[in-house]
Amino acid sequence: MMNPVELIIKKRNGESLNREELTFFIESYLSGSIPEYQMASLLMAIFHKSMEPDEIQTLTEVYIASGDRITFPKDWHTVDKHSTGGVGDKISIVLAPIVAACGGIIPMISGRGLGHTGGTLDKLESIPGLRTDFSDAAFRSIVEDVGFSIISQSERLVPADRRIYALRDVIGTVESLPLITASIMSKKIAEGAQNLVIDLKVGSGAFMKTIQQARDLGVMLKTVGNNLNQKVSVVFTNMNSPLGNFIGNGLEIFECIEYLQGKPQSGIHEITTALAVEMLLMTGIAASKQEAETKILHAINSGAALGKLQDFITAQEGDPRVCENLSLLPRAAHQIPIYAEGTGWIEQIDSQKIGYALIDIGAGRRTLDTALDYGSGAYLPLKIGDSIQKGETIGTVYSSDVSQGEMVARKIAESFKVCKVPKKREVMLLDRL
Repeated sequence: MMNPVELIIKKRNGESLNREELTFFIESYLSGSIPEYQMASLLMAIFHKSMEPDEIQTLTEVYIASGDRITFPKDWHTVDKHSTGGVGDKISIVLAPIVAACGGIIPMISGRGLGHTGGTLDKLESIPGLRTDFSDAAFRSIVEDVGFSIISQSERLVPADRRIYALRDVIGTVESLPLITASIMSKKIAEGAQNLVIDLKVGSGAFMKTIQQARDLGVMLKTVGNNLNQKVSVVFTNMNSPLGNFIGNGLEIFECIEYLQGKPQSGIHEITTALAVEMLLMTGIAASKQEAETKILHAINSGAALGKLQDFITAQEGDPRVCENLSLLPRAAHQIPIYAEGTGWIEQIDSQKIGYALIDIGAGRRTLDTALDYGSGAYLPLKIGDSIQKGETIGTVYSSDVSQGEMVARKIAESFKVCKVPKKREVMLLDRL
């Protein structure tokens, strides 16, 4: 019988844990014989001492082996996308219906908000009635009927990650590269996707603050994926400014539907197109970048992608009328203006600070059981490089509580740093791996 304390100390001292040790620790945690505080200690040791490449792959395999796996016919050429998380990141919600409208098959297991970043499931559940808790069989059926489905992890799909993912959020180990790698790859392999595109966010609103950190993670993800027979492509994207104009669950769904209705959204469109091109090329749906881009534009302009979103909402028991009547989406009662504190050009936006500020009005979670206010959030259309005047309105906070909303508005205003010389707008696409 292994002693969990000895394994924690071993990892704390920088030594590698083998398959038998990792299997024992994870299985004992899931069975309840290892308490949460000891798992938290091991996660913290991993955070500080990292893991060797073969150790990361072993942890990923142990995660996968903790539950069931979903399989699809090989000739379906399934493909998925994962984002490492950012403020205002709503790409999955427009990307999946676009790729499905082009003929793609996308089985997507997504997560909830983590730290200062929002979660795809939380955004989707702001749609009246929509569910994300389906059995593996129902998930497979929706994917077959609609072309895509986005659900939460079931009790039997990678239960080790489901438990540990939630724990990481509240003990300060979200940014651990080995833990991120095992979490992402275990879900994406277990859900049955043969191909995977990673949207790896870099910048102040991302968990990866530098391009070097991001490349290190990208290499880990691609290595584990390739070793476990999943083709992986990594696209590095800018997260120094919040993505799009809205932050907050229902507000971001509003923006997604507007985009699929044909309303231009520059940052969203650039990233969505880049990821969709990769997905269409990986699956052979398109033979060239030009052909892929043509298919993507047709899916949006013809209304086919919006139709796929409606089909998805219906299949997952939501109200598809939101795609035609945006007033059915939740929106907080009070709108509080955000005033610029300086004059000049926006040099820097502390997107992480904005993400954490919005938790105060229920747009994100402080603890595992925090109730969300699906209508709360912010409208922030200005980006790095835009000019502002002191005292002008630079955005809006949507809040159910006026005093809390005013406090959040001040925190967001403080997140904008201005300079006296013009600054260029930043590019959204940084690199590929």
